[in-house]
Amino acid sequence: MDRRTFLQTTAMAGIAVSFAGAAAAEWKPRRPLNIIVPYKAGGGTDAYARAVSAAAADRLPVPVVIVNKPGASGMTGAIAASTAKPDGNTILLHSTGSFLFTSMLKETELSPFDGFQMIAQIGNLKVSLAVPAGSPIKSVQDLVDAAKASPGKLRWAHTGRGGRFHVTGQTFLNSLGLEAVDVPFKGGAAARAAVLGEQVDFAFLGIQQGRGFEDQMTRLAVVATDRDELAPNVPTFAELGFDVPLVSSPIILYARDGVDAEIISGIEAAMAEIVAAPEFAELVNAKGTLPLYRTGAEAAAAVQAMKDAATPVIDALKTN
Repeated sequence: MDRRTFLQTTAMAGIAVSFAGAAAAEWKPRRPLNIIVPYKAGGGTDAYARAVSAAAADRLPVPVVIVNKPGASGMTGAIAASTAKPDGNTILLHSTGSFLFTSMLKETELSPFDGFQMIAQIGNLKVSLAVPAGSPIKSVQDLVDAAKASPGKLRWAHTGRGGRFHVTGQTFLNSLGLEAVDVPFKGGAAARAAVLGEQVDFAFLGIQQGRGFEDQMTRLAVVATDRDELAPNVPTFAELGFDVPLVSSPIILYARDGVDAEIISGIEAAMAEIVAAPEFAELVNAKGTLPLYRTGAEAAAAVQAMKDAATPVIDALKTN
C-alpha cells in the first residue's frame, strides 16, 4: 500500500480524528504513557506497539514506553495492566483473538469484556497456513491428502493451546476428520523458526510471519474474506473451497476498569491521529501488517461478533 492509498483509507476509517482536538484537550498526560504488551518483543502485537511509540513522538506531550510482559498465554501482562493505578498512564495492547479464546477455553479472571474497557483497535493480525519451502506439500489439498495418507503422523506448529492459531488449525483439521500432532511454541517467531528448520510439517501462524522469509516458507492460504494487501499471492481458504472460521486477532488497546471516561476518550482520539500518521503505516507495513482503526465501541462490537461465531467451535474443542 502506498502512502496516498493509506491516507485515503485512514481518512475514512479514522473518523474519530475530527474530534481529536477536543478530546485530547481534556486528556493532559504529565507522565509517560506505558503500554504493556503481554508477549515477547518482536512479534506482531509488539510491532504495532512500537509503531504507536514512534508515531506518538510528535503527537503526544509525553513519551510512549513499551513494556513487554510475556507469559501465561498473554494473561501475565493482562493482570499487570488490570492492577495498575487507574489513572490511564498504564494501558494494555493485546492480541484480542488469543485473549478472547483463552478466556473462553479456560477459567480466567480477566477477558476482553471483564476487567477492562476497550479504548481503540489499531490493527488486525490474520491467520495463515504455512509449510517449509522445500516441502512436497504445495497446496492445502496436498496437506489434506498427506494427512489422510498418514493419520496422526504430521506435526504442526502454533503459538499455544487455546490461542487463535491453535483454535483455527484444530478446527480446520476437525472439519475434515484429519489427525495431526500439534506442537505449541512460545510466540510466532519460535513457531516460524520451526517451519524454517523443517521441524514441523506445517503451521498456523500470523500471515505477517512470512514477510522476508518467502524463499524459506510458503504460505498456502489465509483466513480472511479477502486476500491480504501485503501478500496478494496468498489465496483465502474460501477461494480454495475450504470452510474455515473467520478467526483473526484485532489489536486492541485496553484501559483497566475504573479509568475515567474522559481519559479513555482522550487516548482514543489520540490513537486515531497516531494510526492515521504515514509513519505508523510505514512501520507496520515493514512488519507485514496493516493499520486498522476502530473506536472502542466499534472494536467491542466486532469482538462480540467473533465471540458469538466462535462459541460453537470453542465448545467442540472443550469436549475433545
